[in-house]
Amino acid sequence: MLPPGRIDFVELDIDPRIASAPKVELHQHTDGSIPVEVTWNLMRHHRLNPVDTIEEMRRRLEIQEHEEGTLMSYLDKMHYPLWITQFYENISTVTEAIVDEAARSGVRTLELRYSPIIHTFAGLTPRQSIRAVLSGMNHANKRHGMKLGLIVIAMRQHGPHIAKILARSAISEAQHLHARTGVVGFDIAGPETGNPPHLFASSYEIARLGRLGLTAHAGEDGPPRYIWEAIDGLGCQRIGHGCSAVQDEALLRRLAKDRIMVECCISSNQHTGAVKKGAPHPIRTLLEYGVPVSICCDNSTVSRTNQNLECGKAAQEIGVDALLQILRDSAEHTFIKPETALVEGDGD
Repeated sequence: MLPPGRIDFVELDIDPRIASAPKVELHQHTDGSIPVEVTWNLMRHHRLNPVDTIEEMRRRLEIQEHEEGTLMSYLDKMHYPLWITQFYENISTVTEAIVDEAARSGVRTLELRYSPIIHTFAGLTPRQSIRAVLSGMNHANKRHGMKLGLIVIAMRQHGPHIAKILARSAISEAQHLHARTGVVGFDIAGPETGNPPHLFASSYEIARLGRLGLTAHAGEDGPPRYIWEAIDGLGCQRIGHGCSAVQDEALLRRLAKDRIMVECCISSNQHTGAVKKGAPHPIRTLLEYGVPVSICCDNSTVSRTNQNLECGKAAQEIGVDALLQILRDSAEHTFIKPETALVEGDGD
């Protein structure tokens, strides 16, 4: 019998066409995707485990049914991993495990998202924090040969000045300046209410000048005007979540016209309340207006999901053929551009 809340990935009935398709994951957070077993083992190693069993720990790391419906309850699931991801080696270790899990569900292109500043409380600098997660990605890629890239996140609640510091740190580890996996994009995340995107315009200008791809969490817990601000004020090429876009027909037309991709996270949106339980996901409306979309996990551990499961849910909404076309089209919107990286031996 399965422990409470745990998903048995083997027994789930995934269409073989979905299972065998190469996946493109463009929106997955490091802190919310560390496998439970990895967090548990590191907590026990450091004698920081707050409970006695892994199943008790699992309930604290995975969203439970009675907790669903608010963004803050969802985000609260990520505070325990921060206890053990303040050290370079641990950050590298958990990142390797995340890449391994993604590879098992058929992901061939993976952009991980990471907020460096919340991993500096034990003395790491922001740049060391970034290098730690890149180290894990590079080690894992020796096994999998995937297309990998990192998107650096500035948390809204930390303010615009910290965001500018992080944008500069991100550029120092940019993929196009190195012969290895590097930073490919810049993002803002965290509570939207009271933190409109336009306040972060300076950090996005820094990132743009540094040739990073630009995306932003917008329209998950915020109104359509935040998506407008992300597009017109920040210059975003992609939008994270973007659920409220369906409330504004002009915005839908703009997203379609400029080919601005919406990174759809079906399970997460239901868990945070961005999409009401039982209601259809906005992905169908986005597609009807011609808006490019991708299928994303957001936080695979918190939402108890993986790419196969998210694609299966999307197929229930739009059909398998449409889902497979999305997977093919998503590859065109990745910020990972291997042709811009230095050739091995040019320097690092």
